[in-house]
Amino acid sequence: MKNLSIYSHKPVVHFFSVQIILMLFIFSAVRASVGRPEPNKNPDVIGRWDLTIDQGGKSQPSWLEVQKSGTHTLIGRFVHSGGSARPISEVKVNDGKYSFSIPPQWDAGTRNLDFQFEVSGDHIKGTMVYTDGVTYNWTGVRAPKLVRDKAPVWGAPIRLFNGKSIKGWHVDADNQWTVQNGILVSPKKGANLISDKTFTDFKIHVEFRYPKGSNSGVYLRGRYEVQIIDAKNGDPEPINNQFSSVYGFLPPNKLMAKNPGEWQSYDITLTGRLVTIVANGKTVICNAEIPGITGGALDSREGEPGPIKLQGDEGPIDYRNIVITPVK
Repeated sequence: MKNLSIYSHKPVVHFFSVQIILMLFIFSAVRASVGRPEPNKNPDVIGRWDLTIDQGGKSQPSWLEVQKSGTHTLIGRFVHSGGSARPISEVKVNDGKYSFSIPPQWDAGTRNLDFQFEVSGDHIKGTMVYTDGVTYNWTGVRAPKLVRDKAPVWGAPIRLFNGKSIKGWHVDADNQWTVQNGILVSPKKGANLISDKTFTDFKIHVEFRYPKGSNSGVYLRGRYEVQIIDAKNGDPEPINNQFSSVYGFLPPNKLMAKNPGEWQSYDITLTGRLVTIVANGKTVICNAEIPGITGGALDSREGEPGPIKLQGDEGPIDYRNIVITPVK
């Protein structure tokens, strides 16, 4: 009986030993997890923002992008109503509020532009001290991603320019545009020409001709400028403010510009944020993402349809054969 009693207690001792070991393991794991730092959550400010600045009673479309550099530094890019995307070396944070400072670009004056702002979910608001020293208020919303789930189904082509008049278009200043022998002519620096119709996704064919040293652009949805410029009279490298670039953002892979005085063409496809540009028969940008609005945009409401804008406020330019094929 004694031997039986000894063997009957062995399973009980083994059971409690396993329990103690398991509890020690769990306690050690809990201590280790408490001591380990949690991964840093990205602040809500990170992302792209469509801004509107109330500058002297006039709404100025602008754009801001904030990114994380390394483990804790915030950097970014800013687009004002004119000029190209400007780099932000550091976006500083203090007590939940953000700030940055950038030098002037095409702005009048020499002082920096100073920004302070705060973020609440998908909304952003703040102030800008401009190069004139005046403080302006601004607000913004998180920019839409504009992702398309399906391939586009194209509708019927539309001739935006009838070859006879500027019917179907309007201007934003005193009109200098005329029609001569089926050609849309802007003989001097003046107003921009804006289509009455608005579009979401589309393909557009446009032919143009400029004199030496001139400059124009085709604005997609009135927000994204495809640059037209005399590349033979400027920087020969395919950078992001040159011929066939998306101004300030996307450079072409090759410069396909012809000589001043020659007719040239763009064939552009825009679906969501993705753009393909064929310059004089050569694909120079292929299905690339446009991050945000470019300088000279009509507004910053990227989620809405927009018109075609032909830039006429930089120099003489001729256009013809403007045909757009919208998505159904």
